[in-house]
Amino acid sequence: MTDPARLTQAAAETLARLIAFDTTSRRTNLELIEFAERRLAACGAQMLRVGNADGSKANLIARIGPEADGGVLLSGHTDVVPVDGQAWSSDPFVLTRRGERYYGRGTADMKAFLALALAAAPAFAAAPLKRPVQLAFSYDEEIGCLGAPSLIRELVRDGPQPEVVIVGEPTSMETVSGHKGIATFRVTVTGKEAHSSLTHLGVSAIMEAARLIALLSEISRELERAADPGSPFTPKGASLTIGQIHGGTAVNILARECVFAFDLRAPPGVDALEVLKPVFDLAERLDAELKARAPEAGVRIETRSGTPPLSPDPGGRAEALARRLAGDNGPARVVSYAAEAGQFQQAGYSTVICGPGSIEQAHQPDEYLEVSQLERGAAFMSRLVEHLAR
Repeated sequence: MTDPARLTQAAAETLARLIAFDTTSRRTNLELIEFAERRLAACGAQMLRVGNADGSKANLIARIGPEADGGVLLSGHTDVVPVDGQAWSSDPFVLTRRGERYYGRGTADMKAFLALALAAAPAFAAAPLKRPVQLAFSYDEEIGCLGAPSLIRELVRDGPQPEVVIVGEPTSMETVSGHKGIATFRVTVTGKEAHSSLTHLGVSAIMEAARLIALLSEISRELERAADPGSPFTPKGASLTIGQIHGGTAVNILARECVFAFDLRAPPGVDALEVLKPVFDLAERLDAELKARAPEAGVRIETRSGTPPLSPDPGGRAEALARRLAGDNGPARVVSYAAEAGQFQQAGYSTVICGPGSIEQAHQPDEYLEVSQLERGAAFMSRLVEHLAR
């Protein structure tokens, strides 16, 4: 039987190594992947890298145990969000224990889950597994779950098919069976520069962008008004926010360009493209209007990411197993953030979210993980070893 106390200690040591890799999404994750490969190779794991287009990042799929269907896949992302401008009390890339908390970027979101999986690898390798455990480490989750689709395609095409997928996003080691989907967009409005006293000679990209922004704001308010009061999500319905805007060079120059980005987070059953149809229609009309005034002007909307929601599956295989491993008898839970869980479910896998740490700590300065969460995660992994050996 796996000793949870020893596994907790091993996971803490592994977490320190993982935190030291600055895998902010704008950077490579290859050093972390290489570290994981060395650890897993020592356990006899069968591994496959799935790189991105330019080779700067990679997913990793690893299997321990027999080449057979019916096992469990543990999924997590390797990237973290930036620390720029945040007031940290200690180095965010050095794991620091203060009292009963571990501090560092990624402690909660979500390197602790990766550390637990890697620390448990020797126990999986030593056990007489009847079904395999697979580890799936992906890149660029924080900027739209961009890495997981190619990983999932490889899994579907050429690999033992897991019966259950457990995504280790921070849930305080409680089972979460649903999440919202997210679609993100970048809008570029191009105008024509002119002196601000000569508006007939130019086109202000900012003022034209404001028409789109006003429509998005109205849609956001309407989504809030139309939310189903019985929805289990918080906020109840779909939510739309504009997170970035840039444009203009001086107060007395008509802006040549205005760029803004927005996202729509929608619960299962809400069609994001249908919600946004009025925005696309207005953008098309504006593009034609602006080109008529200045051939170089126009409007372009780029879809940056589109992650499907995870639909609750009461009594599904993944939820039943995760609850048993976590000792969770609580109510059904859903979350408003998005993860690769919806992508796995869309590919046909029974999927649930369960991992150490609180989502309230994610992306925060002085992000931390309670020591007790690592202990609960170790107990979860120990039970998983026994489950796969039966």
